[in-house]
Amino acid sequence: MNNNCLFCRIIDKELPSTIVHEDDLILAIHDIHPKAPVHILVLPKSHINSLSDTTERDDKVLGQLLSAVRIVAEKTGIARSGYKVVINNGADGGQIVPHLHLHVLGGQNVAGVT
Repeated sequence: MNNNCLFCRIIDKELPSTIVHEDDLILAIHDIHPKAPVHILVLPKSHINSLSDTTERDDKVLGQLLSAVRIVAEKTGIARSGYKVVINNGADGGQIVPHLHLHVLGGQNVAGVT
């Protein structure tokens, strides 16, 4: 864990969050600045700066992230109507927090939501 990382502090329960799903590798929480009626952040519990920083040793957690997206979509009621999954990677890709995370957006037509 990285003590300076906002998401690591949330994962360690040092900062409050509304948890949607948690397992041994993943934490999924409501975004505090939602861009859609449903906006969930899916985080690996291990600190990985960005998708570009992953290696083959991260394959298990990467797979678990996508499985968690499916679970979150079911739990939040957006699985049937549809949803968008976004990964912002690096500064030019719009990544603000340097901890890999997936945005799950739904609850309305999110085609134009980024």
